[in-house]
Amino acid sequence: MTDRALMPDYLRLLALFGIVVVNVQFMAFPMSEGFDGASRQAPVDGVAVWLVNGLAYLKTYGLFSFMFGVGLAFQMRSAERRHLPFGSLYRNRMIGLLLLGVAHGCLLFIGDILAVYAIVGTVLYFWRRWPVARLLRIGVALLVIQLLISAAVIALVPSAPSDIADLERQFMTDGSLVETVVFRSIAFAILMPILLIFQGFSALGWFCLGLAAVRSGLIDRPDHPLWQRARRLCLIPGVVLSLGAAALMQWYDERLGEILTIIVAPLATVGYLGLIAAIARLPGPVLSRVLAAGGASLSIYLGQSIVLSTLFAAYGFGLWDAVGPAVAVLMALGVTAVLIGLLIVWRSRFALGPFEWVLRKITRFRVVARSETPVTPGSS
Repeated sequence: MTDRALMPDYLRLLALFGIVVVNVQFMAFPMSEGFDGASRQAPVDGVAVWLVNGLAYLKTYGLFSFMFGVGLAFQMRSAERRHLPFGSLYRNRMIGLLLLGVAHGCLLFIGDILAVYAIVGTVLYFWRRWPVARLLRIGVALLVIQLLISAAVIALVPSAPSDIADLERQFMTDGSLVETVVFRSIAFAILMPILLIFQGFSALGWFCLGLAAVRSGLIDRPDHPLWQRARRLCLIPGVVLSLGAAALMQWYDERLGEILTIIVAPLATVGYLGLIAAIARLPGPVLSRVLAAGGASLSIYLGQSIVLSTLFAAYGFGLWDAVGPAVAVLMALGVTAVLIGLLIVWRSRFALGPFEWVLRKITRFRVVARSETPVTPGSS
C-alpha cells in the first residue's frame, strides 16, 4: 500500500503522449496550417490526423492544465509541512516557468505552454484558499468563457498572411540555427498574446478544477463515485462527439468542425480523467519505473521539443514538410518513448529530472536557505 496519490502519475504519463502528437504538427509542418499544410498526404495520413484531432487535440492540454492545479495544492502542502514561505516559493516558480517558457518558445517551439502557465498561474495564487465549491463554479465558468472566445476567434479571424507562411518555409527549409532562432523569437512574440486569449481562460479553469480535486480529496480517491460518473457520462459521449467533430473539421467544414471540437473537448477531458482514475492502481516494478520517469514531465516536454525541432529544422536533419502526418506522429510517439527510457535510467541515479532540478533551483533561490537558517539569541 502507499499513501501517495497515484492518479497524477498516470495522468502525467498519458498526457505526455497526447500533447506531443498535437505539438508535432506545428513543428513538422507550417504553423498556421499544422497537418493540413503537409505536402505529402496519403490515406493513412488522413486517419492519423483524424485520430489526433479526435482523441488528443485540446484534450491533453486540459489534462496538463488540470495537473498544474493539482501541483499547486501539493506544493502548498509541502511548504506548510516544512514551514516554508509558500508565497516566495510560488513567485520564484512562476518566474522559473516563465524563463523556461520564453527560452523554449524562442529556441525550439513557438507553441510553448509554459509561459502561458506562468502568467495565468499567477492569478491562481490569489485563489488558492477558495472553498472547493467556488473553485468548481469559477473553473466551469472559465471553460465556458473560453469556448465562446475560441469559437469567435475561429469564426472571425482570417488565416495567417501568405507572406508570413512563405517566410516560415524559407527559414525552416534553408535557415541556419541563428536565422531559425531569430524567426522563432519574432513569431513567439507575436503568437504569445494570441495563445493567452485562445488558451488562457481554459488553462485557468482547469487549474481551478485541479486545485479543487486535491482540496476535496478526490485526487487521493480514484475509486470515488464522481470519477465513476465521469467515465459513465462523459467518456464515450465525449470521444464519439470529438471524433465526429474531427471528421467534420477534416473532410467537410473546417471552421465549423473546429468550433465543435472546442465545444466537446472539455466533455472528453472529464471522461479521460474518469478513465485515468480507473487505471490508477498500485503499479508493478516495471510500470512504477515508467511512472517515475513520467513524473519528470517538464524534462520530457522540453526534451520532446529539443529532439523534434532538431529532426525537422534545416540546421538539424531537415525533415520539415518532408514526411507525412502519420510518420510525424509515429516519430513524436517514438521520441517520447525513448525520452521516458532515458529518464528511467536518469532517475535511477538522480531524484529529479534535469529541468526539474533547474526549476527547483530557481524556486528555492534565496528562500529555502534563508527560511531554514537558525536564529541565534540576540540576533536581529
